Amino acid sequence: MSEARKIRILVVDDHPFLREGIVGAVNSQSDMAMIGEASNGEEAIEQFRLHRPDVTLMDLQMPTMNGTDAIIAIRSEFPTARIVVLTAYRGDVQALRALKAGAAGYLLKNMLRKELLDTIRVVDSGRRRIPPEIARELGEHIVDDELSNREIEVLRLIATGTSNKIIATQLSLAETTVKTHVQNILIKLSANDRTHAVTIAIKRGYIDLA
Repeated sequence: MSEARKIRILVVDDHPFLREGIVGAVNSQSDMAMIGEASNGEEAIEQFRLHRPDVTLMDLQMPTMNGTDAIIAIRSEFPTARIVVLTAYRGDVQALRALKAGAAGYLLKNMLRKELLDTIRVVDSGRRRIPPEIARELGEHIVDDELSNREIEVLRLIATGTSNKIIATQLSLAETTVKTHVQNILIKLSANDRTHAVTIAIKRGYIDLA
């Protein structure tokens, strides 16, 4: 009688203690085996090529290469790759980008204790797993106009207290162009003012001041 198949898992996160906890949880299961670890997106791609895991657990915010870019790279080379995003961040913009990139699951790190193992099994079976609260946030904003890359650049500078005039200089734009970008940002985010726009953008995952 052949040994029962185990779900082969790769974990990608830049925090070693979190990886250690996940490795312990996974290896305690009779139907799972941790076969690789990585601390950034570039290592994730290398480890995926080496091990071809059944399920990859991918953090989003990491040095060198972020999780979303790593998902895009892995899925372009291995279209059937099954990837679950792990993040402390609940912004709908980040979630949508990761899901568009090909993630099959999305878990907040405060859910790991209760939902990690079931999510691995669901995704391994070929299904998707997105927490209801994340799905609700995605639904609320699905028809919103997305901020352009330039608008996000402007917003990051606004978040540091930079004036329109200095933003114009730093981005090599006319000050009137910056004002137009600011107006578009306020409209797209339904924000009352610049400070409100920054607050909304952080909550939704457009910018990160950490």
